[in-house]
Amino acid sequence: MPSISPFLWYPHSVEGPLALYRLAFPDAIVSDEQSIPHDDGSHAVSYARLTMAGVTLTLFNGGDGVDFRFNESVSLFISCDTAAEVDHLWSTLTEGGTPGRCGWLKDRYGVSWQVVPTLLGQLMGGPDPAASKRVFDAMMTMSKLESDLLQKAYDGQ
Repeated sequence: MPSISPFLWYPHSVEGPLALYRLAFPDAIVSDEQSIPHDDGSHAVSYARLTMAGVTLTLFNGGDGVDFRFNESVSLFISCDTAAEVDHLWSTLTEGGTPGRCGWLKDRYGVSWQVVPTLLGQLMGGPDPAASKRVFDAMMTMSKLESDLLQKAYDGQ
């Protein structure tokens, strides 16, 4: 059976993204790492597979001549069971990056992420449409999604 995984082409180096994503996901596993030699005898990682939270990403060093940027049309969605997970991932991935709205952010390498508490889906899909609307309205005012505030909105507080 075929498999599908995101392939991310970075314009310079993959060492930085590998380090950041391993910090964000301490259980991440790097495999198939390949490096290319430089004229001065040093090496740079040109390709690596990184498995984190059950998803394998391929990171590729496109080289210094590549001039493109990631954009929000593709993002990596992280479903978090706890507020502590949201806090850790948000603070790690926004370090040097840009926080956005409604749980979206760009890391320092330009990759877009959505850091979302699983509670959001539960509240939005709840049986009370007015409560779900309050949750939606609360979410629209947030950058990092705060589970306690989403729950208060659902409860009408």
